[in-house]
Amino acid sequence: MSVSRLCSAMLLALTVSHQAFAASYNVSAYDNSIAQGVGAGLDTITLNAGDVFNISVSVDDLWSAGALPRFSTANGLNGDLYATATDDSGQSVGTLIGINYGPVTMDGFTANFGQLVGRIGNTYIALGTSYSGVAAESGVLKLYYWDSNFGDNAGQIAVNVTTVPEPENAAMMFAGLAAIGLLARRKSR
Repeated sequence: MSVSRLCSAMLLALTVSHQAFAASYNVSAYDNSIAQGVGAGLDTITLNAGDVFNISVSVDDLWSAGALPRFSTANGLNGDLYATATDDSGQSVGTLIGINYGPVTMDGFTANFGQLVGRIGNTYIALGTSYSGVAAESGVLKLYYWDSNFGDNAGQIAVNVTTVPEPENAAMMFAGLAAIGLLARRKSR
């Protein structure tokens, strides 16, 4: 195989491996409650330190920490929430279905009751309905329902996760491959 074909094959492999990733995960308020322990989180994707990732959850997608008024979005029980015609609470429009329960601290991290929280390695991140950030360390992104008592939790939310590999590493690899290609081209002349 010629050097230029080898470089082309390597470039194609790197391009494919460094494309954005998108997936949806159903996170259960009961099964994935931090109150069940650190291992209860839902394993999603593996990130490298520096990878950009985004989280989105519909504001009509609700889960519950128990009897009314404990429904919330992925932002948690952080204020009054009233049933709408499009949410999945099953309650009459205008019914008070969620109130502010304040924050709760679990495993040394504080977030709203009922909030969607992620963990990469040893780092927790308050995600909510919309998040965009950079992975501080490498590891599996685990998703949690944040509360102190999982026994009466109900419902699940669909969490959309997209990733883009750390741009500087990809740029450096592509630049290195281009340099190899140029050297190979010079040698073949």
